[in-house]
Amino acid sequence: MIIHRRKFIKTSAIAGIGLGLSGSVFPGFSKNAIKEGGKIGIIGLDTSHVVAFTKTINENQDKSEFEGFQVVAAYPTKGSADMPSSIDRLDGFTERLSGMGIEIVNSVEELLEIVDVILLESVDGRRHLEEALPVFKSGKRMFIDKPISNTMEGAIAIFELSKQYNVPVFSCSTTRFAPATLEIKNGKEGLGDILGANTFGPAGGAIGHLDMAFYGIHGIEALFTLMGPGCKEVIRLDRPSGDMVVGTWNDGRIGMFNAIPDGGKGGFGATVFGVDGVEEKVKILAGYDPLLVEIVEYFRTGVLPLDPADTLELFAFMAAADESKAKGGKSVTLESVMDKAQPKARKLLKA
Repeated sequence: MIIHRRKFIKTSAIAGIGLGLSGSVFPGFSKNAIKEGGKIGIIGLDTSHVVAFTKTINENQDKSEFEGFQVVAAYPTKGSADMPSSIDRLDGFTERLSGMGIEIVNSVEELLEIVDVILLESVDGRRHLEEALPVFKSGKRMFIDKPISNTMEGAIAIFELSKQYNVPVFSCSTTRFAPATLEIKNGKEGLGDILGANTFGPAGGAIGHLDMAFYGIHGIEALFTLMGPGCKEVIRLDRPSGDMVVGTWNDGRIGMFNAIPDGGKGGFGATVFGVDGVEEKVKILAGYDPLLVEIVEYFRTGVLPLDPADTLELFAFMAAADESKAKGGKSVTLESVMDKAQPKARKLLKA
């Protein structure tokens, strides 16, 4: 039985995790708008995103989407010594930001004294919980670049802090807001209600992270944007020739993410199957600008562009994929991995 997109109601177990985070869940916070703009600070300078984000925001002040908001300062952090993609790039990106006129400070606390909002950009998701805590305590809005954490329990803990300090936060891949994806999500003419979707992309991992959280998250986030929430179980087929994650939604629809095999040519894309047609070669990646527009609008208004429950479901999907791999491809429910993660999240918050 097919449930039409516009009538689809979240029935996923994620909606019942008890965080109270559905929708715009920070009463009155959106009224505390920064209409006239604000100073943006960056935590973590070990990713190319910091250069690209700063350039787009600071050089497009003539556009209403970015007007009044500028990156003014950054704290590099010490990086992650066991992650070459972090430690080997830290000095270079710090120098580039400094060369762009951005003030480089010596601590998160010093940064919070001089900025209004935060981009948490540390490439290592293991550090995000610790680095986010002082920002929550300061009451400042924050975007956490993907992945919000390295684990399911880390993601839960961060949203618990968001609730505790009554400060909205969101995190996602830029694929969440790719124009071609959103056009289909919102009901593209000639396609009709979505029956299923296949996305593909690179899925290189990182030490200490869920397999798909570090890079596969791009294609998986696009899958959830197209399919909507409500995935109940996952099967992962991990073979020398390829890696495929297959999700079954509560209404019986199937969504798949195909990781490009090692050595294969990189790229991102999707095929979407609708009642009235098939959309091929969907461009699920369209640069950073669509995401940055959403980030700045959130900084301006305090209104979340993405339900935290959607991000948690995404992480439950990736955690279930890892467990399915460990079990030789057996089906794993998202509810089961969420149940296992919640006690671990509570321990993280007490640490």
